[in-house]
Amino acid sequence: MHELQPKHTKLKKEEVDKLISELNISLTQLPKIKITDPALPEGCEISDVIKIERIKNNDEGEKTSVVYYRVVVV
Repeated sequence: MHELQPKHTKLKKEEVDKLISELNISLTQLPKIKITDPALPEGCEISDVIKIERIKNNDEGEKTSVVYYRVVVV
């Protein structure tokens, strides 16, 4: 993984269930990421949910973590 690439983590089934419940959405409503994306961790399969953590710098120079979720598709 390149140092500028955001951290990609595959969520466990329990984590996915909790996320879907908290957001009150279905799995199909999450943004998509292709199975061929080189940033995906090894062993990802279709319908897995990926947590993407990006580090942002605010105006004061403080680093904050921004989290995005994607579902793996064909």
